Amino acid sequence: MAIHLVRYAIDGRIQWGVAKADRIAPLKGDYPDTSALILTGEADWREASDMPGALPRSPVDMLSPITAPARIICQGANYRQHMIESGLNPDEKNFNMFFEKADCTINNPNGVVRRPPHVALLDYEIELALVFRKAISSPLTVTPDNLHEYVFGLVVANDVSARDVQLPQSQFFKGKSYRGFCPLGPVLAVLDKADFGYLECLDLVLSVNGELRQKDTTANLAFKPAETISELSTFSDIAPGDILLTGTPSGCALRAPPPLVRRMMQALLPEKKLWAAFSKAQAKRSQYLQPGDVMTARISSPDGAIDLGEQRVTIASFNS
Repeated sequence: MAIHLVRYAIDGRIQWGVAKADRIAPLKGDYPDTSALILTGEADWREASDMPGALPRSPVDMLSPITAPARIICQGANYRQHMIESGLNPDEKNFNMFFEKADCTINNPNGVVRRPPHVALLDYEIELALVFRKAISSPLTVTPDNLHEYVFGLVVANDVSARDVQLPQSQFFKGKSYRGFCPLGPVLAVLDKADFGYLECLDLVLSVNGELRQKDTTANLAFKPAETISELSTFSDIAPGDILLTGTPSGCALRAPPPLVRRMMQALLPEKKLWAAFSKAQAKRSQYLQPGDVMTARISSPDGAIDLGEQRVTIASFNS
């Protein structure tokens, strides 16, 4: 059974605890970051998981259970329908597309995302995030049988993206790394070995102002966690507390032209006019996020055995 770790603020102090329904069992230790909790806090949180929740959740301010410094590694176009929606053929994809977000993007699960003043095309992307358990410093083979040795737990992530920076400037890192662009939590669900089978059937749901925008299941991931971490290990080091965002379902605000239309536009239009046409077309889409919008995001298994909780994040203007 998954144990739900939470990080919260109360009376001006930041603490860790184990969430139980509407109460929290505080941990005894003081852990400065997620890495320290993973490496040294297991006895503490296992003991707390057996204790009744002494603290009501209502007076606490829930914080991201992932802390900086941490690498935020992302998989691009990893759900089959999202790939098709983006003009890609999932059956012809042989390798992951990896990129990163800066850790200044880490935001609270009930926080505020401030839209930069020069950004008009602000988009949402619900994602399942894997939290790494231990360091990786050489190529390795990860399988469903040993995945639990490398993955500590799961968390809800939202890969907020400035599409009018990301695409016209060919800047994935910049377009996705503005401060606050990665709400995380509310819980860090630590899985038992037997729970890892649920990674094949988790439901992801994101709504904006109560309107359903994204819904899919991890059964439709093109690259599963074990093979993804194996590929990642061939070129990149990993530290405990780093996270991997495993891709987003279809339903984002962004709509790319069909491949044929895209190739024709690229052949006929100078780059400046091409991106001006792109921005003009995208600006007509009402799905892009506006100040005052509220995003809710939830990931859980159909039987409720795994439930990562619900984010509720508000969009605000940069100067508000």
